[in-house]
Amino acid sequence: MVEKACRVCRYITSEGGKCAACGSEELTEKWSGYAYIEDVANSEIGKSVGAKVPGKYALNIK
Repeated sequence: MVEKACRVCRYITSEGGKCAACGSEELTEKWSGYAYIEDVANSEIGKSVGAKVPGKYALNIK
């Protein structure tokens, strides 16, 4: 299945039609670059993308 990024929180998911992090249905296949965030509280990149839960986040959404 194709990985999609949430337009609201940038979380990348490959299953279902909803974002597993925020529940939004605004998903897109048009994204590039990603960061895997494990420690959302202490990660500078996690803070910059607004990460709330551990996982893959898109760096650029088109």
